[in-house]
Amino acid sequence: MAHDLFSAIETPHPHFLVHLAEEDLDIEEDILKWPPSVQEIRDAQRSNGPATILAIGTANPANEMYQAEYPDFYFRVTKSEHMDELKQKFKRMCDKSMIKKRYVHMTEELLQENPHMYDYNASSLDTRQDILVTEVPKLGKEAAVKAIKEWGQPRSKITHVIFCTASGVDMPGADYQLTKLLGLRPSVKRFMLYQQGCYAGGTVLRLAKDIAENNRGARVLVVCAEITVIGFRGPTETHLDSMVAQTLFGDGAGAVIVGADPDESIEHPIFQLVWAAQTILPDSEGAIGGQLREAGLTIHLSKDLPGLISKNIEKALVEAFKPIGINDWNTIFWVAHPGGRAILDEVESKLGLKEDKLKTTRHVLSEYGNMSSVCVLFILDEMRKRSMREGMATTGEGLEWGVLFGFGPGLTVETVMLHSVPIAN
Repeated sequence: MAHDLFSAIETPHPHFLVHLAEEDLDIEEDILKWPPSVQEIRDAQRSNGPATILAIGTANPANEMYQAEYPDFYFRVTKSEHMDELKQKFKRMCDKSMIKKRYVHMTEELLQENPHMYDYNASSLDTRQDILVTEVPKLGKEAAVKAIKEWGQPRSKITHVIFCTASGVDMPGADYQLTKLLGLRPSVKRFMLYQQGCYAGGTVLRLAKDIAENNRGARVLVVCAEITVIGFRGPTETHLDSMVAQTLFGDGAGAVIVGADPDESIEHPIFQLVWAAQTILPDSEGAIGGQLREAGLTIHLSKDLPGLISKNIEKALVEAFKPIGINDWNTIFWVAHPGGRAILDEVESKLGLKEDKLKTTRHVLSEYGNMSSVCVLFILDEMRKRSMREGMATTGEGLEWGVLFGFGPGLTVETVMLHSVPIAN
């Protein structure tokens, strides 16, 4: 062992030599200094600049479901049409949701073949798992292929994979399956996140930031994929929060490529990830929760959720932006997880946000529903596309600084400070 360590330090690490060349040091002087110090090795392993989103891809199942038609579909396929009063209540929930349409893997044919999936208490986890362990990586692949195509580099240059889902659990996981589906190198470094919930779109960006900035040359493929098969179930008067969930959630996948020190002759930066944090809100235990049981994933949503988030969100903003002198929340662009209309309304009111601040977030909620961890990646994609369509100066709707918020079980909040990139003419 001692001999191996001695041999390793006598041979310059290639990343160290690259670092020396970049610093334009005198080679003879470098040889005199050999072997390098631990600090020099450490410095050579890290990037010079911040982690940056270099490409974005999104995907949805083909089955499009309009919200106005959903109550009839939902009560018909779950054999619940006799519950007329409950159906009217559900219809009012859908009308107030601000959602126009969603995309779902679930079809009437699938439920006819598996009627136990809409019985609230029936054992159906095996059936759900069999669907999800195949379909989640496949949907994730669709988004990843789009991101990789936009990035424009060979797949062999992907060094790390982060996969996130609350839809199904398996070993080896969705990260492994995605690696196989994409034909990535067997040596790619994988990280799998299960059962994080809606805040995880911020979590994966925080992890990707740490990886990219601490591994020189790293290119991280981040994928979130969610399919509501895991939690679909029929209506019940005794679990109205479950019915609220049935009005909100949709299926989708988002992917980004994250790396530092981009080669701008072949890579095109979109957003820089400047700072990131996670916190648990005070007095929020039990506000959002989920349990994976024989009947699938059951979800609990508290009525106090909008108030809890809006009451505590400014503290996270101050922590992020006070060091750079920003305290007017209308001067930054917003990428907020669209947990629901009530949450967005409360946040907007509490912070005195102008109507256009959450325009892109509301658009994604309207067109896709709440896709859990995936939503913020869709919002980032829509925001940069809107900025380009409308001839704005930067990818952040013409503004330099922005914030990404993820809210989820715990009640956990992820905060990511973003810096937008000038749009090339």
